[in-house]
Amino acid sequence: MRFFSDNAAPVCNQVLEALARVNIVDTAYDGDRWSQQLDGAFSDLFGTPVRALWVPSGTSANALALAALCPPHGSVVCHRDAHIQNDECGAPEFYTHGAKLALAEGIGAKVTPESIMAVLDRVQSGVHWVQPHAISITNASEYGLVYTPDQVAAIGDMAKARGLGLHMDGARFANAVAHLGCAPADVTWRAGVDVLSFGFVKNGGMSAEALIFFKPELADATLYRRKRAGLLLSKGRYLAAQLLAMLDGDLWLANARAANAGARLLADAAGDRLVHLVEANEVFLKASPDEAASLRALGFDFYDWAPGEIRLVTSWDQSEDAIRPLAEAIAKL
Repeated sequence: MRFFSDNAAPVCNQVLEALARVNIVDTAYDGDRWSQQLDGAFSDLFGTPVRALWVPSGTSANALALAALCPPHGSVVCHRDAHIQNDECGAPEFYTHGAKLALAEGIGAKVTPESIMAVLDRVQSGVHWVQPHAISITNASEYGLVYTPDQVAAIGDMAKARGLGLHMDGARFANAVAHLGCAPADVTWRAGVDVLSFGFVKNGGMSAEALIFFKPELADATLYRRKRAGLLLSKGRYLAAQLLAMLDGDLWLANARAANAGARLLADAAGDRLVHLVEANEVFLKASPDEAASLRALGFDFYDWAPGEIRLVTSWDQSEDAIRPLAEAIAKL
């Protein structure tokens, strides 16, 4: 009956089994045999050589990625509703040692080349103005909308032309790829993305996210930043094992497809209550406080969002039978 966050979802059995298998003595930190497999496993997934680092949270993945792309005196252009702006307690600024977030507009928390240029064009050259060094986009966005490969490529081309790095916050990257039906490469490095924060915890993982560098040289300094930030866990094999288990047999993609299907079931019941298109596993609905209270009285939990709006999030583990009662309740409002 819970629909407030996929962060609260259970851990996949495959991940738990992988943790049990690595519960043996091995090299500490990231020198173990599982951590050493990550570069190869993610290079195979993306079809290009990458450097892959485990980190324990999405916030740390985003912040370390931006630190690799932006110096302390620079800025990162992102949407004004981006997670790095509103939900990470200043971690990007902290990890970059003071870089500024420059906020752009866009429907559904998606930026466009035009909205990014509107920010860039306000910046004058010279030491008195914070100069842009990177762009950050979220796929799927904070409102559950998905950037297509062409949309990412348009931003990637503009970033390259302006000499800017491009970061993708992929907390729900799996849900985006499941919706698009494309190769992971098509919406990342082939479209100009330099660094990806690849989310696993929301999608059945336990405590590991992947930081993927499509420019492998960017990982070198990040190894030191990860250690300096206190994020180099001594038993890294437990994080690496989670990531490898999720990659095995494309479990990450199957889980995302299941979560997306659940959201689609709710969307079909919602009709004209939908605030945004449903392209991943988040559903935003118009609902009065009384209507929200009536749903909660039936045992459903979820977040209130903007005034007169609620957010429902489906998870990889929720079957159609588990979601149908909420769909029926929404249809009866």
